[in-house]
Amino acid sequence: MLNALEIVTTVLVGLMVGVELSVAFVLNRILDALPEDSGQLGRAHGGRMLGALMPVWYITSLALTAVWAVAVWRHDGAGLVVTAGALLVLSVLMSVLLLVPINNRGRTWTPENRPADWKEQMKRWDRYHYVRVAVIIAAFTLLVAALA
Repeated sequence: MLNALEIVTTVLVGLMVGVELSVAFVLNRILDALPEDSGQLGRAHGGRMLGALMPVWYITSLALTAVWAVAVWRHDGAGLVVTAGALLVLSVLMSVLLLVPINNRGRTWTPENRPADWKEQMKRWDRYHYVRVAVIIAAFTLLVAALA
């Protein structure tokens, strides 16, 4: 049962890392290169779609990591899992405090109602997102190391 928990948690966090890397380094670059208002409309749609999915994914990943940490407490690798969990807590806090407020504004924007500084707000979101991606990559790496 513990092996299944370890595998499911690691795969779930790994997939989350992949999605967030794709958003950071592929999807947003594609959207930013689109003509006229297409990129902004795409970001708004992505904000609505991923804004509904990612909170569940982050919290589930954190919860499974917490269960794993409790299950291996006082065993080899427990420190790695606990540290990974702490990093996932940090990623959730970053999301709630830094990224979600920008995303909640951006997902409602249209070319008619967006603020004059919308590009600066998207660039700020991107910078915060890069840091969050680094944090979840570190958490994923620790989970993989705990498996060894």
